[in-house]
Amino acid sequence: MRLAGKTALISGAAQGLGAAMARRFAEEGARVFIGDLKDEAGNITAGEICEKGGKAAFLNLDVTNEQSWINAMAAVRQEAGKLDILVNNAGINIREPVTTMKVESLDLMLAVNVKGPFLGTKHAIPLMQESGGGLIINISSVSGLIGHAFTTEAYTMTKGAITLLTKAIAVRYAKDNIRCNSIHPSTVNTPLVQELFKDPVKKQQRYDEVPLGRLATEADVANAALFLASDEAAFLNGVALPVDGGTTAD
Repeated sequence: MRLAGKTALISGAAQGLGAAMARRFAEEGARVFIGDLKDEAGNITAGEICEKGGKAAFLNLDVTNEQSWINAMAAVRQEAGKLDILVNNAGINIREPVTTMKVESLDLMLAVNVKGPFLGTKHAIPLMQESGGGLIINISSVSGLIGHAFTTEAYTMTKGAITLLTKAIAVRYAKDNIRCNSIHPSTVNTPLVQELFKDPVKKQQRYDEVPLGRLATEADVANAALFLASDEAAFLNGVALPVDGGTTAD
């Protein structure tokens, strides 16, 4: 059990990639808190984990709201007494190009994709310091490493901000035994992406850019997060880990 005795909070974990990480962490012995605004889906995911012998609980979490983060950390403290792992996973992509993007759309993307991880990190660090250390994993994107031809400018900007937030936290809080790393997936095969791929041109574009010739799966990303969360990665700090089949290697 690679995460036995660990406590993890994952934002945006009611469904999709976040839920896949929550399940994988629980399989390896972690007690998982599922932070999300989707109460019904979050409780279902937590229930499924518990039915399989894992430990999970749902926390209503609005990542854009500081008080919501304060409440979530208080709940973790009360129920588990510590926080070992924070995964800042919640994110959105409003597909409007820079020349026509509405200011309201930009503000929402900045709030979820940048402010959210910032606030989560802000309120996780004191709890981790109390127990002698911890790990923060930020879910970025290949667009946090390169300018991506098929991705909007605003999304790229927000994910780039997370890449450098990760490195800043890594160097400042290593003295407290707190590590911070980021994961950079290429296109992940999710129901939302399958909807996008109803356009055969967009589908072919995304497959053609990956040297391994397939999309990332939720399991690919969840396994990378598990590795970073485990003691096997104890000396990795400030790392930007591509999970992209070689997309950023060119």
